[in-house]
Amino acid sequence: MFYISEISKTAPVKFHTILQKKTYRILQNLNIPFERVSTDEAVTMKDCLGINKKLDMEMVKTLFLCNRNETEFYLFITAGDKPFRSGDFSSALNISRVSFAPVELTEKTLGVKIGAVTVFSAVLDKNNKIKVIFDKDVADKEYCGCSDGTITGYMKIKTKHIINKFLPFTGHIPVIIEV
Repeated sequence: MFYISEISKTAPVKFHTILQKKTYRILQNLNIPFERVSTDEAVTMKDCLGINKKLDMEMVKTLFLCNRNETEFYLFITAGDKPFRSGDFSSALNISRVSFAPVELTEKTLGVKIGAVTVFSAVLDKNNKIKVIFDKDVADKEYCGCSDGTITGYMKIKTKHIINKFLPFTGHIPVIIEV
């Protein structure tokens, strides 16, 4: 049986990644409320079904994408059940086709394992090399469900707080697209 803790409204006692620690400190400093659960390792959208039910929200899918030369980077936040089509994404932004960033680049740039890619990784992008892109379907929802920078911690947070408080704090202004 897949373990999901009771809901908490405070940061974990122990942090597992630098990103996780920074995420909770920034949320606290910006006075952004959240609900979170600790879980067994969850790396697929199927693993997230129980988390969705527990937190009464829908987990987003966050993809780290790049161009062929690995010089342009995109953090794309979309609905968990929506298939990703590179052509649609590229057309919406009027850019060359993109693909998934390599595992090594994801871990180095975002500070997370595959499966834990999260909008909160924007805090590690000090030079603003990554463009944060929201699918309109996600941007229009009241709540966003996402990883806290680990594959064992997930949270429910108001989407407007991510878009209007957290991302501007990191120096990222998200672009909202329809795909």
